Amino acid sequence: MAEARDKIIIPYGYDPRWYQLGLLTALDRGCKRAIWCVHRRAGKDLTLWNWLIKSAWLKPQICYYIFPTYSQAKKVIWDGMTKDGKRFIDFIPPEIIKQKNGSELKIRLTNDSLIQLIGSDDIDKLVGTNPSICIFSEFALQRPDAWSFLRPILAENEGTAIFQSTPRGKNHFWDLIEMAKGNPNWFVEVLGVDDTNAISKEAIDKEVADGMSPDMVAQEFYCSFELGVEGSYYAKYLQEAKDEERICSVPWDRTKRVHTAWDLGYNDSTCIIWFQVHGQVVNIIDFYEDNMKGLDFYAKVIKDKPYLYDRHFIPHDGNQHDKQTGLTYTAKAREFGLTLTVLPLNSIDAGIETARGIFHRVSFDNKKCAQLLKCLENYRKAYDDKNRVYKERPVHDWSSHASDAFRYLCTAVKNNLDTGTGPNDDWVDGMLNKHQPRFT
Repeated sequence: MAEARDKIIIPYGYDPRWYQLGLLTALDRGCKRAIWCVHRRAGKDLTLWNWLIKSAWLKPQICYYIFPTYSQAKKVIWDGMTKDGKRFIDFIPPEIIKQKNGSELKIRLTNDSLIQLIGSDDIDKLVGTNPSICIFSEFALQRPDAWSFLRPILAENEGTAIFQSTPRGKNHFWDLIEMAKGNPNWFVEVLGVDDTNAISKEAIDKEVADGMSPDMVAQEFYCSFELGVEGSYYAKYLQEAKDEERICSVPWDRTKRVHTAWDLGYNDSTCIIWFQVHGQVVNIIDFYEDNMKGLDFYAKVIKDKPYLYDRHFIPHDGNQHDKQTGLTYTAKAREFGLTLTVLPLNSIDAGIETARGIFHRVSFDNKKCAQLLKCLENYRKAYDDKNRVYKERPVHDWSSHASDAFRYLCTAVKNNLDTGTGPNDDWVDGMLNKHQPRFT
């Protein structure tokens, strides 16, 4: 093995460009935390993929290359090619490959290192694993808690975490950069085309001629964080909320009823938003998200909050019958003392328009609802790269569930609470005076 090892040259058919050497040098010198914000078409994945292969060969270890989704991981790395037609997989010398698993996107090397491509949309499958290298590709588009999930593991085994992306507004990737600036334990580099000269002005001018907006050019080629998420449904409305100081400390009015709006997750995330309605004002005071939990768990989350409840709104599929028990979600909820109001079936487009119409009336607690705000900012239309148009439906990713819960909240306000139906404030005051149970 040692003799065969001496004949292998890694990187295998890859020569880094000059502007990639800063990151590679920092990693080779032992840097454990790195952020690489670089413009489009700068070779980010090619650079880090080859560094990962080298690291996996030098030392037996578990290495994860993480994309926003499994399908992206398969498309970019497993099935992907460089502009010269070389497959990404072929940067691994064939003689050091012990086994390949195309269904799980795993490669086992002859030194027993494991390289796996995964999507952060299914990060929970990694429970109990022990990676020592995690590379997050296009981290600005990943669920923010992916890093929170893996950070304790890497801290315990002194592993390496690398985050690469182009900007997508001042979201969690921006927050990470701001945190890392000035921290000697982090390598941070932001490179636009003016820094690398990797893309010609003529190429950028062609993008503009083909319809790319100046703001998008600034984001994709000059690493500007000012545009926000391209195709975002609510970016403009969130900015208005910030300008009008409606993203702030929002107090809970103890004399008023509290409603909740849910997005139900059966095999993925369930989100709950707590809110109060004061005339035309909607105050969002709390938010919770978890996944792969039963209704009993979420009922306890509701019960453990100190709020006096009125109504709990869920989407139309709450009336569907469970195949195993035969019960609907609402029927099961009653077993835990929870009465749910099922909203009527409505199209996503209609729900989004309802949310946009109500947005100017909404205030958000900036601390308890920080995750909800990030999800709303990143909730966006899917983009068709081939035809250069936005698709009709939103991208389904980590931001979808909370954004769906917000959409149901706005639908509930419009259809149920603005019409004066349901218990009024006098009824709530009476319950408070009689010390009735909060959990209804």
